Amino acid sequence: MTDGNRKSEIGNRDEGAPPLPVGPKLVESILLPVGTAAVLIAFWHAAVRLSHTDVFPSPLSVLRGVGELARKGVLARYIADSLLRVGAGYSLALVLGIPLGIALGWYSTAARAVNPVIQLLRPISPLAWIPVAIVLFGVTNVAAIFLIFLASFFTIVVAAMNGVRNVPGMYLAAGRNFGLSVPALFSRVIFPAALPRVLTGLRVALGVAWLVVVAAEMIAVNSGLGYLVIDSRNAGKRYDLVIAAMLLIGLIGLVLNTLVRQVERLRAVRWGFNAP
Repeated sequence: MTDGNRKSEIGNRDEGAPPLPVGPKLVESILLPVGTAAVLIAFWHAAVRLSHTDVFPSPLSVLRGVGELARKGVLARYIADSLLRVGAGYSLALVLGIPLGIALGWYSTAARAVNPVIQLLRPISPLAWIPVAIVLFGVTNVAAIFLIFLASFFTIVVAAMNGVRNVPGMYLAAGRNFGLSVPALFSRVIFPAALPRVLTGLRVALGVAWLVVVAAEMIAVNSGLGYLVIDSRNAGKRYDLVIAAMLLIGLIGLVLNTLVRQVERLRAVRWGFNAP
């Protein structure tokens, strides 16, 4: 093996970290989180046993509460209700927010006209809109969907707008040099280059939407995991069901975040992350 070949191989290894072997990768991605969760559950169980509390439930009590909800058919229905509300409000925000954000990122005049209004409304907590939603739509699914839409919409618009604004000029110049029309430039250059920023905004917006649906269900509707939390608290102080609902909310939020993360790792969208 020549020195030149040896240097070339060393250079190739230095360009990026090599993929982890299967064993270490399994430990890092699965065993470490599971082990941490097991330690926390053991600490929780020990704390309840040593404190002799009659209020805060043990992990086994929470597990029995989940089983009770499942047997009654409440668990699946409430999870489905929450996911459907998030899906409706989030999808509406996505369909309206991405085109608006792309337009504002490309047309500076439109951005100067609309962006101040967006920046005025964006800091307002979606929870502050709960009284307005109830007045407009009553205690209905529409009220919750409206709140989820507001929670997601502005984040998506800003992410899409910033994504377009930060497309490298060399990409645009190359597209124009190849004679691309404006629609082709958007579909083949601008949107793919902006996609990583858009996906980051979508992930953040989805997390906020999931937080808001829980709060909205405590006040604006009569079903869902958020309603389960407040109803279990009011109906005989069933804190085992309260904690069960809280853990389910966290688990579903983790799954949703992981799904969007997987989309971000797709090869079709990865190249935008490496833009100079």
